[in-house]
Amino acid sequence: MSVTRSEVLRIAALAELHVDDGTAAELEQQVSRILDHVAQLSEVPSDGPVGEDARSARLRQDVVAPDALSAPPSSFAPAFRHGLFTVPRLAELDRGDDAP
Repeated sequence: MSVTRSEVLRIAALAELHVDDGTAAELEQQVSRILDHVAQLSEVPSDGPVGEDARSARLRQDVVAPDALSAPPSSFAPAFRHGLFTVPRLAELDRGDDAP
């Protein structure tokens, strides 16, 4: 599939790019090669028997499980209660020198 120079210039205008004549000729060839490659990929059969390499790849089961920690969170948390981290209220942190 080939792309014309006018199509390249139109795409450049849509992308708000300034393309001179030398660059337009190069882009015309490059885009044509890309479209030819995509056309070749669309000819590859996607149904039917799967190749031997694809069948030999075994994937792990998708199992939801918690990650194992090297230490429980309660060992490094400054405050921990009922399985949750506890933090001071925001108003308690805002008592600076200028507080009434």
